[in-house]
Amino acid sequence: MTTPFPFTQGQVLTAAQLNAITELVVNDKTASYTLVAGDAGERVIMNSASATTITVNTSIFTAGQLIYITNKGAGVCTITAGTATVSTTGTLALKQFASGVLYCISAGVFLFEAYGVASTSGVVQVKSTTKSDTFSFTTNGFVDVTGLSVSITPTSATNKIFVVSSISIGSSVTSSALFQLMRDSTAIGIGDAASSRTRTTGSTFSADGNVVYSVGATFLDSPATTSATTYKVQIRNAAAANTSFVNRSVTDTDTSGTIRSISTITVFEVTP
Repeated sequence: MTTPFPFTQGQVLTAAQLNAITELVVNDKTASYTLVAGDAGERVIMNSASATTITVNTSIFTAGQLIYITNKGAGVCTITAGTATVSTTGTLALKQFASGVLYCISAGVFLFEAYGVASTSGVVQVKSTTKSDTFSFTTNGFVDVTGLSVSITPTSATNKIFVVSSISIGSSVTSSALFQLMRDSTAIGIGDAASSRTRTTGSTFSADGNVVYSVGATFLDSPATTSATTYKVQIRNAAAANTSFVNRSVTDTDTSGTIRSISTITVFEVTP
C-alpha cells in the first residue's frame, strides 16, 4: 500500500490509507538500487550477500522528506551520492542488520544518520583466503603463488586496507626465497630502491631441507578506490638454479619427519 502523501485539500482517506500513515511500506532489494520519488516516507531494505549501493540523485525528493534504509544482507550496503550530495557524521556503509535514515535538506542535499554508529574508526569488512595445497617455483623472477590471493571491494575510497599474510616456504639447504605483497599488479610493502638491489617484502633462508619456514607480513595500504581490488603474494628464488616450495619441504618424504603447512592472506577494510 502506498502512503497518501502529500495530502490534498478535500481528500478523503480510506482505512487502508490511514493505516499506511503509521505502517511503513517495505521495499526489498537484492541488488544495488537507485532511489526513486516513491521511496519517500518508506523503508528500503537491502538483502544481498554481496556488497551493494543505494544511490541518491538530485531533484527526486523535496525538502523535509525522509527515506528509511535497512541492510539485512551479509554484504555491506553503502549509501552513495549520485548527482546529489550526501553528508554524514558517522558512516555511509551499513553492515548487516544496520539501519539509518536519509534526510532531504533540499533537492540536491541530503544528510544520512546511521543508527547507533559512532564516528570512530573501525573494521568495515574482512576477506580471507587459506591455501593448503602445495606450489613449486624455480624462477628467480617473481611469480604469483596460485591460490594465495583475496579480492575486496572497498566501501569508501578514503578507507584503508590492512593486509596480513603468512607464507610457508621450503627451500634447499643454504638457499633463499623472497616474497612480496601485491595490490593487483603493483608491489606494496617493499623496501626502498637502492641501485640494483632486489626490493622485497621479506625472505627466508633454509638451514634444513626437511623444514618448512613460515614468515609473515603486514602492511596498511591506501588503494583509494571503490572498485574490486585483488591482494596476493608473489615469490621467487634468490638463485636461478634452486627449486623451492610453498606449504611443503624440499625432501617431503614420509620417513624424513617432514611436515606440510598452510599459507594465508587476509585483508581488513578499516576507516581512517
